[in-house]
Amino acid sequence: MAAQSNLLSSLKPNEGATHYRKRVGRGIGSGLGGYSGKGGKGQTQRSGGSIRRGFEGGQTPLHRRLPKFGFTNTQFKTSYTVLTMNDLNRLSSNVTIADLKTQFKNGPFKVINTGKLEKKVNIEVNKITVQAKSVIEKLGGIVKLV
Repeated sequence: MAAQSNLLSSLKPNEGATHYRKRVGRGIGSGLGGYSGKGGKGQTQRSGGSIRRGFEGGQTPLHRRLPKFGFTNTQFKTSYTVLTMNDLNRLSSNVTIADLKTQFKNGPFKVINTGKLEKKVNIEVNKITVQAKSVIEKLGGIVKLV
């Protein structure tokens, strides 16, 4: 029997399994005296006392002191589906807007001079760069703006 009590008395939890309870506000020697680990005085140490982003203590915040300027037209901006010369190589020699809408997504189309055009193409698009138009016409193709 004595051997068993010896074993029971030597039992202890694994290393790191137990933690001391944090006792706040119990004097300077505890490391958590004074403000009890809450930082400064007033609103920030109270429960639920967070200050909203941009609040400057009642002073008019910076985002309201600075003037508004500029103009954005994003609501009415026309965004084009860009076609390169490599895209035109994959299409047939006569391309209309309807063909482009089935091949690519809907919307206005713009051709730019990126890549190398290897064949004659007659194309109908909404917009085209000057360089792309000259490359297509140099190969004998026709560009029609719609």
